[in-house]
Amino acid sequence: MAEYENIVFEVKEGVARIRMNRPEDFNALNLAMMRELGQAATVCTNDRGIRAVVITGTDPAFCAGGDVKEMHQHLEETGRGDLYLRELALHLHSFIAELVRMPKPVMAAVNGMAAGAGFSLSLACDLTVAVEGAKFVMAYTNIGLVPDGSSTYYLSRLVGPKKAMEIVYLNEPISAEEGLRLGIVNRVFDREQFEKGVSDMAMRLARGPMDAYGRSKGLIRQGLMETLESQMENERQGIAQSALCGEFKEGVTAFVEKRKPDFV
Repeated sequence: MAEYENIVFEVKEGVARIRMNRPEDFNALNLAMMRELGQAATVCTNDRGIRAVVITGTDPAFCAGGDVKEMHQHLEETGRGDLYLRELALHLHSFIAELVRMPKPVMAAVNGMAAGAGFSLSLACDLTVAVEGAKFVMAYTNIGLVPDGSSTYYLSRLVGPKKAMEIVYLNEPISAEEGLRLGIVNRVFDREQFEKGVSDMAMRLARGPMDAYGRSKGLIRQGLMETLESQMENERQGIAQSALCGEFKEGVTAFVEKRKPDFV
């Protein structure tokens, strides 16, 4: 396994954990970290032994977004901020596309502040759980930038266009509890139960029917863009393909035998 300087990448019992690890900068995303995140995501996609992925940060933050200090340094050195931001966004978007298209469950475990691209990343994951006290804030317009990291795609679909505009324009922090109400957070755990809650959910996903999860994930993503009729045809094709997999045989056999299925 590759050596990383800005992230911690671990695999245990079918669960991969990608932990952003620049705590002194609140896990801000610089170019070096983005390259490493992309490499780790590629491993997660292609390693059949990895059945679920958790993305989190080293305390005290989840991710403060792009590294503004590195942005400023590049601007001072070159007089052009666009070249740096184009490259950073390229790596960020490649990483997020890998997570979104990965045929496995991906969960964001938000252990603290998720700002800017950190907020965007949490929106793009299949599931988002947060520790009590975590905050979400767009922050981009505070430094004169537009949002990136897929947030303009997912945010309005989750909360509606009007609320999305408010979140982007005003940059008011959203608590974990408010995120739960808005639908951008799935569950909130108190700090004492956070690690256990994340681990339990990840292990539950890792023991599940991975092929069925992958097809379900693809269908839900497709459903954001398809018509009713075309999406139902996608479902018809998907369910027929699932019936050819060993997971289906194990699932129905376990049901008849009145036992829990063993998908692993």
